[in-house]
Amino acid sequence: MRLSHVGFGFALLLVLWQAGIWLFVPPRYILPAPLAVASAFLRQPGFFTGNTFITLAEIVVGLAGGSALGVLTAFCVAAWPRLGRLVWPMVLVLQAFPVFVLAPILVIWLGFGLASKVAMTTIIIFFPVASSFGDGLSRIEQDILDAVSLEGASHWQILTRIRVPLAMPSMVSGLRVAAPLAPLGAVVGEWVGASGGLGFVMVQANARMQTDTVFAAMLVLAVMTVLIRFLVDRLTSGLTPWASETNSEFSSSSRSFAR
Repeated sequence: MRLSHVGFGFALLLVLWQAGIWLFVPPRYILPAPLAVASAFLRQPGFFTGNTFITLAEIVVGLAGGSALGVLTAFCVAAWPRLGRLVWPMVLVLQAFPVFVLAPILVIWLGFGLASKVAMTTIIIFFPVASSFGDGLSRIEQDILDAVSLEGASHWQILTRIRVPLAMPSMVSGLRVAAPLAPLGAVVGEWVGASGGLGFVMVQANARMQTDTVFAAMLVLAVMTVLIRFLVDRLTSGLTPWASETNSEFSSSSRSFAR
């Protein structure tokens, strides 16, 4: 993902937005103009900045925690296949619950502070990472596994030296899917109950019919989401080519061994 393309997309959105304002002339409380939204931000930049950092902290901690938990779960299931028969049904049940059902429960259990929002973000991030990485670990070419088994490799050697490296592209895909979902967990938690954050700003502004402030918070959240996805792309960019090359080498060697 290139930031230049994202910037062009944002510029096009602003042009269409302003064109819609000129064409339909909606009331300001229904759809404010882009300049009105910018003015709402400029009137209180410190207020937006402070709440942005609250939401960002929730996102970063939840993203890190959910990713680590997802990777660990997929690894443990691959290491102990019988464990997967117990773990995956519970994971699927947890994923089946709507986030709006879980958020109030987490606020009751963990309070209105950072913990409930981090927990909400962690839950949302966990499933795509665990599912993608687990799928990658289970879909290694059988020729590769047969070749190294015949060479005397143990279960743990196959897992740590072959299956995990070759499953890295799947893990990266899961992280890239999960990254844009992280703000959703934080904001939903803030909607249910919080004393700060962009979700809190949206709820308070919406109650006062301050639609320009709501849109300003939404734009800040959108920019934050794009930057998080861009950062994840950059941090994981070196893993996929390396794993692809490794996969090709293992495939070639296994075919040679078979012959």
